[in-house]
Amino acid sequence: MITVTGATGNVGRTLVELLAGAGEEVVAVSRQADPAAAFAPAAPGVRWARADLGAADSMRPVLEGSRALFLLLGGELNSHGEHPGALLDAAKAAGVERVVLVSSQGSATRPDAVSHARLREFETAVRESGREFTVLRPGGFASNAFAWAESVRTRRTVLAPFGDVALPVVDPADIAAVAAAALTGDGHAGRTYELTGPEPISPRRQAAVLAEALGEEVHFIELSREDAHAHLAGFMPEEVVTGTLDILGVPLPAELRISPDIETVLGRPAAPFAAWVARNLPAFR
Repeated sequence: MITVTGATGNVGRTLVELLAGAGEEVVAVSRQADPAAAFAPAAPGVRWARADLGAADSMRPVLEGSRALFLLLGGELNSHGEHPGALLDAAKAAGVERVVLVSSQGSATRPDAVSHARLREFETAVRESGREFTVLRPGGFASNAFAWAESVRTRRTVLAPFGDVALPVVDPADIAAVAAAALTGDGHAGRTYELTGPEPISPRRQAAVLAEALGEEVHFIELSREDAHAHLAGFMPEEVVTGTLDILGVPLPAELRISPDIETVLGRPAAPFAAWVARNLPAFR
């Protein structure tokens, strides 16, 4: 059995489907009150459960009987509650043998950034847990474009800062596929994989890809850093807003690099942004 946290998100949802499709028994964990409602009918072999990564006691029941654990932080990312070691101790006590953690590229490229401090805590706890572990460090997600869905649907407009700064955004489905390989296959223990898309793409070019897929013009409006900051501050902590805008606006050379790790693990190239758009186009119509 495999316990998957963050199971209703862009990565977790696909991972649950991949594992269930491969015949694995899965405990799909979410913080929301009724996660199963978002996935009815449930796939064979999948049991939905509610728990919180920030509270080890809530995780104990969903860890019992699992041989592997997938960790993806959501609201817990900026929590200053329990130390991650409590969760890893609970996993060890439950008999979990293998842990796969989704961290972030910024944990390595910006080791002093407050925005990534919680992820660095989890990385350290996973490495010191005594379990087999794999750490995934994705760059920016292609699915961040969902933030434009309403403005594209209603006004055929994309608003974003740093319009011509291109980063190799990664398809969350590729993250899920690498996670599935690490959870079920051999040769991944102790490895850290950097996950990026196959090419750099700017927000302006992403808007053009959306326009091509829709067959209609999509206007791009470049926001100032100040306006983008004000918008993100509505739902992100201040330190995360600052760290995000630093990466988007002034990426370091390591954040511009195209990683070969997805192709190495999966035996195929990483998916381009256009492939993500094709699968998710209804959200923008």
